[in-house]
Amino acid sequence: MSFLARPGVRYMAASALAFSIMSALVKAAGERLPSQEIVLARAVVALVLSGALLHRAGISPWGHQRGLLLLRGMFGFLGLLCVFYSLTHLPLAEATVIQYLHPVFTGILAALVLGERGGRTLTFGVVLSLVGVAAVAKPAALWAGGSTLPPLALAAALGGAFFSACAYVLVRRLAATEHPLVIVFYFPLVAAPAALPAVIPIWVWPEGFEWLLLLGVGIATQVGQVMLTRGLQHETAGRATALSYLQVAFAALWGALFFGELPDVWTGAGALLILGGTAIAAFRAPAPPPRPPPARA
Repeated sequence: MSFLARPGVRYMAASALAFSIMSALVKAAGERLPSQEIVLARAVVALVLSGALLHRAGISPWGHQRGLLLLRGMFGFLGLLCVFYSLTHLPLAEATVIQYLHPVFTGILAALVLGERGGRTLTFGVVLSLVGVAAVAKPAALWAGGSTLPPLALAAALGGAFFSACAYVLVRRLAATEHPLVIVFYFPLVAAPAALPAVIPIWVWPEGFEWLLLLGVGIATQVGQVMLTRGLQHETAGRATALSYLQVAFAALWGALFFGELPDVWTGAGALLILGGTAIAAFRAPAPPPRPPPARA
């Protein structure tokens, strides 16, 4: 089967585009609204959409492995908190690129939990991508003068990468027994109530166009989550998340078009390395055996 003919590749590319649109909308909304509030809005919209899709499909929302589903939801919530904070405090391209350390965490966790091995080609692609991440972040230990990016926002981007990796590995584990819509449903089911304690003390009422931005965040993320879940049913966890590096290119484009953020030479070089690593990992690695279809609840 050719690369572009793989259903997992198409799903992951669609997921990357949807998540890049979400990132741009989060950055626009975060100019005035707290990032925790955007997390809550995203969770509420996704909860409504997920419930409606499950009802329309005639699928029970509760699933089979409820403990793991709840854990997947909690990891997703923690990752979302970190990611949204970094998006509102870093340039869009830089925030997106730094978060893409998650394939490293994903590969390690997938090996420990799922017994997956990506092979030397995938390893080389990930290493090449990591060099690109270093070119963007410019850590002081490796770069003269260090980075001018806010340390807390950098830490949040790294935290988002780790928690995202935990969630991806659990999605891959759950894909054999759970319907994709059920896996997606547990994300907002956990995130909506978990976000409330942090949001109530700092609540800011959205105004005018901000309501549409928040709605767009929820819709774009819902599409990205469904595509991501379907992609992880067809590709190994490490290879599928490497494909999601395409989001970096989209983020750089939105940042330049809508926020006047022109990446410097090192960010551009880093993005090229990341995309090169993605191409190597995705085009050269063999397709995994198909996963069993998810059981309907």
